[in-house]
Amino acid sequence: MKRILTYGTYDLLHYGHIRLLKRAKAMGDYLVVAISTDEFNALKGKKAYHNYETRKEMLEAVRYVDLVIPETDWEQKIDDVKTYAIDTVVMGSDWTDDPRFECLRDYCEVVYLDRTQGISTTQIKKELNLPQEELFES
Repeated sequence: MKRILTYGTYDLLHYGHIRLLKRAKAMGDYLVVAISTDEFNALKGKKAYHNYETRKEMLEAVRYVDLVIPETDWEQKIDDVKTYAIDTVVMGSDWTDDPRFECLRDYCEVVYLDRTQGISTTQIKKELNLPQEELFES
């Protein structure tokens, strides 16, 4: 059985996330998704719209995901690879060459997948912050 692992916040779950999860799952038999806890997001200076439990529940409902685990700090990745017998870590291409993932090459394969063009959580949040009158323009 080939086991795949990916990391993320997965806030405002969108089709770019789904495409990444689908492509990651296609690379193996079992997909583990580590999602940033609210506390870890705070340490990174980020705040998710949905809390950890809600994001976890949403990901558990995605058919490509076999297991959701918490990501509590940057340093846990090697332990995750060992604990869950991971063969491949898959991340979006925006993480290419990041030492926090490159160091995993001593333990497993690391693959970066192209991001889905035209969608991101940052973009959605930015668009939702438009003044009310702009939301209704044609």
